[in-house]
Amino acid sequence: MDFKKEVIDRSHEKPVVVDFWAPWCGPCRVLGPTIEQLAEEHADRWALVKVNTEEEQSLAAQYGIRSIPNVKLFYKGDVISEFAGALPRVQIERWLDNNLPDGRKETLELILERLDGDGDLTELEAFVAQYPDMKDARIALARALVLKNPERAIALVAPIKLGDPLSEQAEAVKAVAEFMQDEADETTKVGALVAKAQDAMRQRDREKAIQHIIDAAAIDKGYHKDLPRRVAIALFQLWGAQHPLTKTYRRKFDMVLY
Repeated sequence: MDFKKEVIDRSHEKPVVVDFWAPWCGPCRVLGPTIEQLAEEHADRWALVKVNTEEEQSLAAQYGIRSIPNVKLFYKGDVISEFAGALPRVQIERWLDNNLPDGRKETLELILERLDGDGDLTELEAFVAQYPDMKDARIALARALVLKNPERAIALVAPIKLGDPLSEQAEAVKAVAEFMQDEADETTKVGALVAKAQDAMRQRDREKAIQHIIDAAAIDKGYHKDLPRRVAIALFQLWGAQHPLTKTYRRKFDMVLY
């Protein structure tokens, strides 16, 4: 094979995933159909080249192949990431999402940087419409809409199924949407706290919201199918472990529950 033409030169046009394999390798026969299916589904984003190490021993030695299957991601002539072994589809997708150069991600980051609180979502809406397959963008738009349009937020993340690398964030958005849709009975203590938390979230006062949610969970852990507990976990998930509110209130929340 002409490795320089098929991989090195081509990787200047689009990322190239190279699967180093051999016919006698059992794990290779497991990995092969999976990665080939992914390549077919994402042909617009990256190309797949399979290298039989029995026929291309010098190439295998050049790239330090000591065990197979071995998969390397080439971009602009260089190896930028790799993995070894027959990973399941979900892990391969996560590896691709984390490592594939994608100009769309840079564009999305710029769009999100320009957003400010309740800012105009026209640009983000247009981006999602143009790239409906880009799950990061769907999540971003759902997060921006979930407080004022929970139904739309749920619809945006609906295609992201359990097992997907972004499924935890999608489920977190759904939990927040369910919370915002909850018809709280303000004549009860827990209902009044839920209503206050909803108002605080609409006003973008995250600290008051999480305080009321934790208080509601302390009073009635089973309220509406554990809704206060689930939305607190969802918020911590969406904010991230390093967010100041997560650092301040996650332990308090855990103490209330346990």
